Amino acid sequence: MTEYYIPTGRGEAELVEKRSRFIGQVWRVDSEAEARARIEEVRRQHYDARHHCWCYRIREEGVERYSDDGEPQGTAGQPMLNVFQRENVTNVVCVVTRYFGGILLGAGGLVRAYTQSAKDALDRAGISVVRRWVALEVPCAYAQFEAMRREVLAFGGVVEQVDYAADVLLSVLIPEERSAAFSAHILDVSAGTVEALEAGEQLKDVPWREAVQR
Repeated sequence: MTEYYIPTGRGEAELVEKRSRFIGQVWRVDSEAEARARIEEVRRQHYDARHHCWCYRIREEGVERYSDDGEPQGTAGQPMLNVFQRENVTNVVCVVTRYFGGILLGAGGLVRAYTQSAKDALDRAGISVVRRWVALEVPCAYAQFEAMRREVLAFGGVVEQVDYAADVLLSVLIPEERSAAFSAHILDVSAGTVEALEAGEQLKDVPWREAVQR
């Protein structure tokens, strides 16, 4: 089974520390070339900033790179990269732009600021899990709807769509290795009144941790 985590979308967050302004940005990328292009895009956008520190991880190419871009060695790029390593997020590029505020932060202050900026930007982007899913249709009575929805979540699944008619039809995704157990379980707990119908398999990304809105 293949399973890995990527940013759900683009995320941006801003932090002010002792008058220095840190702008963290995160994108999902599929190649080192795309990551480099995002970094250059930020350099052009914030051409008047003092530093553009960055990091990226590309799963398919097996690369991890980072840059302190003029900040003291080890105070920016590596701490940023550590954020994505801890969260096990790949196919990601992060750039933290710093507008210097005139007050030195020291090594510890810089590490904290760059780490927090990267984390905040990732929180804004959200995290999705990429894996193989089995698509199922679960028809049930209205009285059974909430119970069926809870069962989907309990098996690590996702409710993609709900159609309301004479009965309710849930279109769900269940992790491939749990689909047979899920189908057997809901047949059991519903006393044979709810049967899951398989609608195919797919490898796709599904939101795992929702984006933080502020």
